[in-house]
Order: sequence, then C-alpha cells, then structure tokens
Amino acid sequence: MVSIVSHRAKMNLRWSGFRLQQFFCICILLLLMMPVFFLSCESGEETTHQKLQALQTIQQNKRLTVITRNNSHCYYSYRDQEMGFEYDLFKAFADDLGVDLNIIIAEKWERMIPDLMNGAGDLIAASMTITPSRSRQVAFSNGYLDITQHLIVHRNNTSIRQLKDLSGQSIHVRKGTSYQERLERLKKDQPELNFKIILHEDVPTEELIRQVSEKEIEITIADSNIAMLNRRYYPHAIMAGSINETEKLGWAVRPESKNLMTHINLFFEKIKHNGEFSEIYNRYYANVDQFDFVDLRKFHRQLRSRLQIYKKHIMEASEKYGFDWRLIAAQMYQESHFDPNARSNAGAYGLMQLTKRTADGFGVTDLSNPQQNIFAGVNHLKYLFDYFDIGNDSDRLKISLAAYNTGQGHVRDAQKLAVQLRRDPEKWDSIKKTLPLLRYRQYFQNATYGYCRGTEPVKYVRQIMIYYDILKRQAIEYHKDMRDASLPDSS
Repeated sequence: MVSIVSHRAKMNLRWSGFRLQQFFCICILLLLMMPVFFLSCESGEETTHQKLQALQTIQQNKRLTVITRNNSHCYYSYRDQEMGFEYDLFKAFADDLGVDLNIIIAEKWERMIPDLMNGAGDLIAASMTITPSRSRQVAFSNGYLDITQHLIVHRNNTSIRQLKDLSGQSIHVRKGTSYQERLERLKKDQPELNFKIILHEDVPTEELIRQVSEKEIEITIADSNIAMLNRRYYPHAIMAGSINETEKLGWAVRPESKNLMTHINLFFEKIKHNGEFSEIYNRYYANVDQFDFVDLRKFHRQLRSRLQIYKKHIMEASEKYGFDWRLIAAQMYQESHFDPNARSNAGAYGLMQLTKRTADGFGVTDLSNPQQNIFAGVNHLKYLFDYFDIGNDSDRLKISLAAYNTGQGHVRDAQKLAVQLRRDPEKWDSIKKTLPLLRYRQYFQNATYGYCRGTEPVKYVRQIMIYYDILKRQAIEYHKDMRDASLPDSS
C-alpha cells in the first residue's frame, strides 16, 4: 500500500513538474510574441494614421505640394503669370482646401512617381494616363479627361495612317511614358508589326511633334488633347490613326492617402457639375477640333514675313492702352492679314479695318498710315473694353472683340436676349449663343438694333483666339532651372 501511494505520489510530482514546465514554456512564448503583437498593433495604428495624415497634414500646414511638369499643357509662365491646364486645376483644388500652393517641377517624367512615393509631394497632377502598371505603384483619382493615343506623321507621309502601316518603321517617344508602355504591348501582342521603338530621354511630346513637322523624324505618338492643340503650332504634323482604346487622365497619390483621394474625387465631381472644369478646359483647348491647314500655314508664313514690319507700332499701342501685343497682332491678322491697304466691302480700311466714322472719332487723318491705323484701332478696342464693365477679364475681352467686329449695339441686344433666355449676360459662352439668334426674325424683331449676322463675330473671336494662342506659344517661359517653384500665397 505504501509503495502504491509512493508510486502515485511520484507520478503526481512528475505530472506537476511537466505541467509547470509547460506553463513556463507558454509564458516564454507569450513573452516572445508580445513584441510582435504590439508591433502589429502599432503598424495597424500607423497605417490608419497614414490614411488620415496626408489630408490632415495639408490642412494643418496650410500648404498643398503638387508634383507636375513644366510644359505647355501642365504648367508654365506667360507674362509673369503662372498658367496651364493642370495648373489651373490644382490651383482651384488648393483654393478649395483653403491652403497655399507649392509646386515641385519634376526633373524627369519618370521621376514623378518615385518623388511622390519618397514624400516629395502630396500628389502628381501632370496629365498622367491611368495605366495598369502605374496603378500598381500609386492610387489614381477618378479619370477627369478622356484621351486616345494617336500616330503623328508629316502630312505628306501618306503611307502611314494606321497600325498595320507600322511594320519596319521607327517610332520616337519619350522614355517612361504610357506611349512606350502601349508600343511595347503592341510588339508583344502583334509581333508581325515589327517596328522599332526609339526612346528619348525626357524630350517633351511637343518637341517630337515639331521634329515630325520639320521632317527630322517620321513618327511619334501623342495623346489626342496634346495632338489637336499642337496642330495649330505645327500644321504640317497631322494625327493619323489611334493605337489604343480610350484612356483617362488622373491625379496620383500615395496608396495610403485615402482621405486625400476621396477629397480629390469630390472636387472633380463638384467642378464638373458647376461648370468650372469646362471653363478651365476651354481656356486651353477651346476649338482644338477645328483645324484649317491652309489658313494656319498662311498665318505662320505671314508671321515670318510681315509681322516684323508693324511689330514696333503694335507693341507701343498695346503698352499705351494696356493690352498684350500678341493679342493685337492676332486681331490685326484677322482684320487685314497685315495688309495696310486692305479694304472691306463694308467700307473699313487699313490694318485694323477702321470705318471712316470710327477713324474720325479717334483723330485719324490717314487711314492707310500704319501707325495711325494701329493706334486708333487699339484705342477703339480699349474704349469697348471699358464700356463692357464685366468682372471676368477673359469674357470681357471676347465680348469687346465681338463688339469691335459687329458693333456694341448688337452685343447689347445679345446680352438682353441672354437674360431673357436665362443665361448669364456677362459670359462669352452665353453671348456666342445668343448673337447668332439675332439672324432670326423671332429674336431680332424686338431687338433695339435689329438684324445681326451674329455668326460672324463669333467666328471672328474664335479665329483671333486661335492666332493669339499660337503667338503666346512662341513666348511661353519654361522654368528650366526650377526644382521647387513656390507660390506662397494662392488665395
């Protein structure tokens, strides 16, 4: 009996020892796991913090830092004023947030995403195409503009119009772009095309289009918005067939910046609903779908051969009356094609096509005298600009130009009609719709100044703005040496 008890006691002691040992092992394991557990918790908290941090940091610091590119469709300076399609959009976004704007000019296109991921900026706004490979690195906003990629060739090159014509050809594109990505996929999916991709280190698309126009290279690729705009500047470079389905441009943020992304999407939704997006778009891309090769070719030739003759008088008159001389040059070309002896069927004379009545009113003694004609014409435009006292200078200028062409009375009638049709009488978008209506009896019979060939002033303004855009393009100031161009006060 004693031996049995003793045996059981020994067994109990052994079992107790085993359980104690097991308990210590569990304790040790727990101790070892605790740092991992706390790190995991901290990581989760950090991720949540990061999601909130981007937007909160912007709001707390009252500064939005945007990574972009210095080119004609993103950001540039003209007459000491920052502008560009993307600039106007992200400037509006900064205003919407109530913060200042800080601009980072990426040195190279392919550096923008690494710069963003390294924390150099809060977002990329650079007309960047949303692609699968980029979406694996960054988070994109909802697309704000549809685009397609087009072949760009010289208009005399009739052998290349679509994809099947690319076999054996060399295609020049900038390194790191969606153009390169698309061409590489085409080579993989359609090896029979057998074309060569020549990559350029950070050469702007506009420069490659120029090289096509000058026959320095045969083919490049450009997004539809860039291609249509650059036809004005390089009319010998044309858009051939597209090489992809419709894609979208978007802004990019770091994947963890969820709240910032949500705010960006809400911002685009708002400005598309209230018309601000259309207003910004039309500021840079209005009428890009209208292209007259013969007219533009003649305009470029006249710029080289005749503008210099009158440039001194144009600049002096423009400075005196407060206009950009390039605008006056564009108007003068529309009026007379730089011909001092031009005469219209309506009895208008000279470079600025003045009637005798208008000329007398501004003290002109010789309508064929270029200096007198130019100064009187610009003075007359200044009078009209002052007459139409409108808050927005862009609308005011276009309405004043329309009045120069058709008379201020008809424009006033168009403004009254706009009010009747519940349109804004101070917006050119309204007036360019109501002026043509004054051709019809139901509208002009009650107008103070009666019938008006209202399509003519609309076309007149449109052509001037196209010519003006071309002249401005030649004077765009690129911030070549700017890595960090700060705009301390965006309000």
